[in-house]
Amino acid sequence: MTKWVYTFGDGQAEGSAADRNLLGGKGANLAEMCNLGLPVPPGLTITTEACVWYYENGRKMPDGLEQAVTDALVQVGKIADRRFGDPEKPLLLSVRSGARASMPGMMDTVLNLGLNDETVAAVARASGDERFALDSYRRFIQMYADVVMGLDHEVFEEILEDEKARLGHELDTDVSASEWREIIARYMATVEEELGVPFPQDPHQQLWGAIGAVFASWMNARAITYRQLHDIPASWGTAVNVQAMVFGNLGDTSATGVAFTRNPSTGANELYGEFLVNAQGEDVVAGIRTPQSITESARIAAGSDRPSMEKLMPEAFAEFKGICDRLEHHYRDMQDLEFTIERGKLWMLQTRSGKRTAKAALKVAVDMAGEGLISREEAVLRVDPASLDQLLHPTIDPHARRDVIASGLPASPGAATGEIVFTSDEAVEAVKAGRKVILVRVETSPEDIHGMHAAEGILTSRGGMTSHAAVVARGMGTPCVSGAGGLRIDGRNGTLIALGTTLKAGDVITLDGSTGQVLKGAVAMLQPELSGDFGQIMEWADATRRMKVRTNAETPADARAARSFGAEGIGLCRTEHMFFEGDRITTMREMILAGSEAGRRAALAKLLPIQRSDFIELFEIMKGLPVTIRLLDPPLHEFLPKTDAEIAEVAGLIGVSVEKLSQRVDELHEFNPMLGHRGCRLAISYPEIAEMQARAIFEAAVEAAKSTGAPVVPEVMVPLVGLREELDFVKARIDAVAKEVIGEAGVDIQYLVGTMIELPRAAIRAYAIAEVAEFFSFGTNDLTQTTFGISRDDASSFLMTYQLKGIIEQDPFVTLDIDGVGELVRIASEKGRATRPDIKLGICGEHGGDPASVRFCESIGLDYVSCSPFRVPIARLAAAQAAITKKAAG
Repeated sequence: MTKWVYTFGDGQAEGSAADRNLLGGKGANLAEMCNLGLPVPPGLTITTEACVWYYENGRKMPDGLEQAVTDALVQVGKIADRRFGDPEKPLLLSVRSGARASMPGMMDTVLNLGLNDETVAAVARASGDERFALDSYRRFIQMYADVVMGLDHEVFEEILEDEKARLGHELDTDVSASEWREIIARYMATVEEELGVPFPQDPHQQLWGAIGAVFASWMNARAITYRQLHDIPASWGTAVNVQAMVFGNLGDTSATGVAFTRNPSTGANELYGEFLVNAQGEDVVAGIRTPQSITESARIAAGSDRPSMEKLMPEAFAEFKGICDRLEHHYRDMQDLEFTIERGKLWMLQTRSGKRTAKAALKVAVDMAGEGLISREEAVLRVDPASLDQLLHPTIDPHARRDVIASGLPASPGAATGEIVFTSDEAVEAVKAGRKVILVRVETSPEDIHGMHAAEGILTSRGGMTSHAAVVARGMGTPCVSGAGGLRIDGRNGTLIALGTTLKAGDVITLDGSTGQVLKGAVAMLQPELSGDFGQIMEWADATRRMKVRTNAETPADARAARSFGAEGIGLCRTEHMFFEGDRITTMREMILAGSEAGRRAALAKLLPIQRSDFIELFEIMKGLPVTIRLLDPPLHEFLPKTDAEIAEVAGLIGVSVEKLSQRVDELHEFNPMLGHRGCRLAISYPEIAEMQARAIFEAAVEAAKSTGAPVVPEVMVPLVGLREELDFVKARIDAVAKEVIGEAGVDIQYLVGTMIELPRAAIRAYAIAEVAEFFSFGTNDLTQTTFGISRDDASSFLMTYQLKGIIEQDPFVTLDIDGVGELVRIASEKGRATRPDIKLGICGEHGGDPASVRFCESIGLDYVSCSPFRVPIARLAAAQAAITKKAAG
């Protein structure tokens, strides 16, 4: 019989950290802390398998689950000296989600479960604090009604704010017991009025409502969005953690907090976190009250006059600090911890590897390797390659004028400029329209995930360094300023008031996520320097990886940027991009409109020195590193004007009639140009184009070798080959031109001729094509299109639906489809090597910068990956991690 429930408590647990897939990250770590003898409230974990069963069986609970939970709660009650549902000694519970991958704030939680009109009185008697009991009850009503019954929490917030205003109270903690009773009565009446049913009084009904809500929240909109952003499969499911409640809202000797064993923004080896006296955990992350610093040094740095936990609760602080050190050494990683102090007694509620900025991840990894906690290879594995993108964001120029209109907390580093928007939907719409925006909110909630992802930066007036906005922004690498209390944000009327200045939606502001400043207008930015810890990790990565990393580049700016990021050559130079600039497109159009080969050659003669100059500059920048140049690929119609007005303008520029130009546009029109007259087909129809490009390449190689003193071995790539005979034809033209240039220059030119494998036929016939090709470069963008039979430009309209319905896990244009497209790459690699053992194999589609795709490339032994310049560091690190993982697997 399947075991659906695992218990923990009193120094013993049925699971451990190794059971992450079964118990979820939270449940596995609760069990691990319990096994370590740390103070953990007793509880039980419902497995992820139960959640999977729930969805596979029409959202029904598995047989035997209810009895297993009931039995486990008896055991939990014995440890806590309480009984669930008992009117005299009630056991109160927290019900929390816990997937195997951390998804902060994305799923639902219910606290104080088990309270009702009867048990609240028992809690008041046992605690000796009626106000605390009633405060806990109103929290439970609000949370349960929202999470389980579907009544928006803002309905209750409005009631509470109205009552506090009427009573003259500023803080929730000012509300007395008798006043809470009145507020609870209004809550209860509102539930029945809005939903037509009374608030449930049966604790068992409450429990199964909460468990069902947590399972259901696995498929809520924000959780789905988060999983898509972080490549978390829907098939994993979530565990449910049911735990005895401990209370941080039992007066001034009680507190709750969140902490990191190191600074998650900078990586500094210092305890970092916040706490609130007389509060529950949700108060800290929700940003409803401004929290206090845990350490005295942090309090001083923040300029706060509110006492730190270190000063206010020294015994609990000392115990907590010791536990932090112990857990960091045990897990050998920076930990993110949640804790509660109940009347001086410390309880640990959670530990997990802490989310951190890329800068912090690098520092933590390098420091821990230096401290001997982890090896250099482990340090390389500790940094998420995709997160390196954060380091490429600009920062504010220190010499720029700063018109500071507000200051908050530096919640996520980096700088961003954009137009103000006040809702997440507005952020998404603005970005679709091509505008950059700053999302401005009083506080963010998990429902804002889509807007937070769209925005350049996030600004909130409430919340601390561990608020929802801060944690999610850091994970995304988005600059964020939180807790800017001097701002007055009126989202309803679309205004932001700062230092007497009123800004409205559409006005431009700049955020400095590193200092917490909010600046009026756009401010000059600087690109970061990739040195220090970044340089150290990259040095260790480069010493470990096997694959080379090249770049896709055709402009000098891109090539130089890629070299600065560590590119080891150019894996794809798309020559057609060179023809669209300035006057070049006019000459290109003359060539296309020429009625004879002689006319085309005359126009191409004008383009030859331009192409040669471009190639010389690229060869000089790469200085002896390999450069793969792809011959003209797109259909010729792409170079011609589209609208009547454009046709008339171009006709005048090149001196032909509108009728002739229109006729040629019509002649070149194709119903499906992606599968039309392009690639090597152009070189066969118009060999003079390929000849001109080949001459430009070889003449440039001669000149660049002279100027740099480094030999240039160009790699000439023929696109869209499906037949060996196509490559035979085009290679013969390339070889003939090479022979001519060698004779004219009086120097030998070494070069390779190969092809881009982007058609399924080419992959299947790779053994024949390799008799001619000296290298294969997998163009996985088109190979994905031609394998699936879908257009990359149009597929977004339905691929999202496929992901939501579980038909695919990832967009195949983002992460390589290993089973289909990947299999073709594997087949072509094996067949190519069988014919030509020394054939050079690489990948130059966008997948070359995707870490998961890079792992696949390592697994089949490709020689290199090529990607856009700003993804070169990502590919370098991913290639190293793939090599380490492959080596460890034997």
